[in-house]
Amino acid sequence: MAKIHVLGSSIFFCIFLQILPATFSISESEALIKLKQSFVNSSSLDSWKPGTDPCAKNAQWIGIICVNGLVSSIRLKNMGVSGKIDIDSLASLSGLRSVGFVSNSFSGPIPDFKRMVLLKGLYLSRNQFSGEIAADYFKPMAGLKKVWLSGNMFSGRAPSSLFNLPRLMELRLDNNQFSGIIPPAELPSLVVLDMSYNNFEGEIPSGLSGFSTKAFEGNPGLCGGNLSNACDSASMTTHSNNKPMFMWAMVASALMFLLMVAGIFALKRRQERGDSGDEADECPSFHISSVRRTDGVTARAGIVPGPQAMPRPPSGHKGSKKFAKGVEIVMINNGKGEFTMSDLMKSEAEMLANGVLGSSYKAVMLAGLTVVVKRIKESAAKIGKEQFDGEMRKLGCLSHKNVLTPLAYHYRRDEKLLVCEYKPKGSLFYVLHGDRGISHAELNWPKRLRIIKGIGRGLAYLHAELSSLDLPHGNLKSSNVLLSEENEPQLTDYGLCSVISGSFAAQTLAAYKAPEAILDHDISPKCDVYCLGVIILEVLTGKFPSQFLNNGEGGVDIVQWARSAIAGGKEADLFDRYIEQTEKSRDEMEQLLRVGAACTESNPEQRLDMAEALRRIEEITVEGRSHDETTVEVEALSGEIREVV
Repeated sequence: MAKIHVLGSSIFFCIFLQILPATFSISESEALIKLKQSFVNSSSLDSWKPGTDPCAKNAQWIGIICVNGLVSSIRLKNMGVSGKIDIDSLASLSGLRSVGFVSNSFSGPIPDFKRMVLLKGLYLSRNQFSGEIAADYFKPMAGLKKVWLSGNMFSGRAPSSLFNLPRLMELRLDNNQFSGIIPPAELPSLVVLDMSYNNFEGEIPSGLSGFSTKAFEGNPGLCGGNLSNACDSASMTTHSNNKPMFMWAMVASALMFLLMVAGIFALKRRQERGDSGDEADECPSFHISSVRRTDGVTARAGIVPGPQAMPRPPSGHKGSKKFAKGVEIVMINNGKGEFTMSDLMKSEAEMLANGVLGSSYKAVMLAGLTVVVKRIKESAAKIGKEQFDGEMRKLGCLSHKNVLTPLAYHYRRDEKLLVCEYKPKGSLFYVLHGDRGISHAELNWPKRLRIIKGIGRGLAYLHAELSSLDLPHGNLKSSNVLLSEENEPQLTDYGLCSVISGSFAAQTLAAYKAPEAILDHDISPKCDVYCLGVIILEVLTGKFPSQFLNNGEGGVDIVQWARSAIAGGKEADLFDRYIEQTEKSRDEMEQLLRVGAACTESNPEQRLDMAEALRRIEEITVEGRSHDETTVEVEALSGEIREVV
């Protein structure tokens, strides 16, 4: 019996070893073929062939989007497929972040997508899925940003876990058979909502009350929010829950009372110490000495959010105030020396710009150090101190000559400051557009190519060091490229997507102007590459790109202009007249033009990745210089990028 037991164990172990590689070593091609085999009527997926690479540049499989050689997204829209969705196959794709089966014929209960905890987008609209969805179904999928369930036959209550996803930006539940009350909503990043044409009833939760009536139409039992039918006492009794509300009110009242008592004792103690405490809750503020304008375009110096007229100094800034006791600056980079909040408060500050994310100031401290203080609005960065500290310290560890590392930061719940070194020459935007005929003309072709190479190297470095972020930079544009006196570029305003809310990011960050971000809210490092391409075209043409104007007015659509010129063989019409051209330099400029065009491809699948963009930029050499002289530094960096991405 013992021998039989040992023999049986050995056989089992051998079978296990044979199964193990098949389970854990399945290739992406094999996983997708297995997925295809679970479908009915998959003739539209003829490009999915065994032995081929789904991410091959010249023969990429239909419906597959790849990032850095890995399958990142599956988009099988209107393919006429049905049957079963093999979740085991999908779960084996380690880089998969988005799944779409819109407008097909899948039916039955919702598949077990909750096993795919790294998904950011789930698109199941216009199928025949039915049944109830468990309340905790979406709980493991905390990274979801877009959920499309519209146009199916889902019934029962909407899953409560769906309304507690911290990063959810878009939720579409319309045209189903959901019923009952809408769960309480904690969705700080939500931008798009559609719950129309279901059977929801009761009061719209306060977390969703700001959305328009269109988001809730077709639900006659709903009340409150922006709907014309207010919730009466009967509906509140039937559909809400007065008892819990009353209990919460009692708890809130008790807390208010305790806070008042604590405040009285604290004030009494301060008075006993001779300290009135009037300044304890003041946010740090600066004395605004002047506001500089540059023909209504933008400020010359510092961190500038974008091309807009400079604001007048805010009222109430009559002088420097004392800073709050115990509130200090956290130094994360002492390369320029150390300073305190007191040093900042004693300095005279000059407003540089007032953008959507916040205001920027130039501050000259008594020790002679000049810095730029970026004040991030409370509404833009509602994150906890621990998370903010972690992200800022991560940025403080960066070290590259083409990246401006922050010097310090300050955190309070209603006040967040980021302090960087001041660059007197200002931004690339100013040099190109702010004072034409002087700074603009000084940028000859060798200087412009050097600037682009520096931007490429800095961006590649960020993509290596901040590879965990969807957008390692996120806000790359000419106003966020500062120039030294030697025209060495330094990138700034990077990594902000990690500290600001999703809704603010979508409205303000340059990377969200990439076509895929505008159309599908899909963001990836390739959005940064798109921004790099726009800067390349901006430097070559000398024109301000309309792509980064929030109001959609003014500027030049340089992406379309470049595409049309290349197609018509009229590349020479694009180049800035201030650049003195020779036959050799025109050839070099055309090489860079094609890199810019390849970086701004509207389809991210066809767009260059960061490593390839950098390689192609570095291959362009200025007349009279050898290729080796210009690429020694970046070859090692390119290797690092390829290893990381």
